[in-house]
Amino acid sequence: MKTAARIVAFTALTGFALGVPNVAMAEIETTEKPAVVSQAAMETTMNIVEVAAGNETFSTLVAAVEAADLVEALSAEGPFTVFAPTNDAFAALPAGTVESLLLPENKDKLVKILTYHVVPGKITAAQVTSGEVESLAGEALTFKVKDGKVKVNKATVISADVDASNGVIHVVDQVILPPM
Repeated sequence: MKTAARIVAFTALTGFALGVPNVAMAEIETTEKPAVVSQAAMETTMNIVEVAAGNETFSTLVAAVEAADLVEALSAEGPFTVFAPTNDAFAALPAGTVESLLLPENKDKLVKILTYHVVPGKITAAQVTSGEVESLAGEALTFKVKDGKVKVNKATVISADVDASNGVIHVVDQVILPPM
């Protein structure tokens, strides 16, 4: 992927750090607990970063996006599709992982992990098919659709189609780690 496109994506990711009202999310059938959101922001005037920042469920993601200097990238025009891990997804990582990734000396690794959660274009749940799609990190994500559930690598989409002015967010139950 071209450097300019990655910069735009990085810029968009960093916008997650802005404070904004909660947003509604459509749920996909799952046994996982869906992210808690309100119906208040069905409109698409907020960008991806503003949507995530307006929901406490994504506070760890927002902190990571800030630490990676990706706010501006994910606030850019896009469109982008973001597979957003919840706070619980980050908490499931081995002890000390999140704290270590937030250190300035690990910024490159954090950027790679976060951009692995983003693909160019707006892909709604209805458009997802089984197969591979290249992430903004330059690595492929594998989608598997079965029995009304969507898997992204090993993560399950627990809430889908959170609309934003510059794309869409799908909530996932795990942090998706790229090949390192």
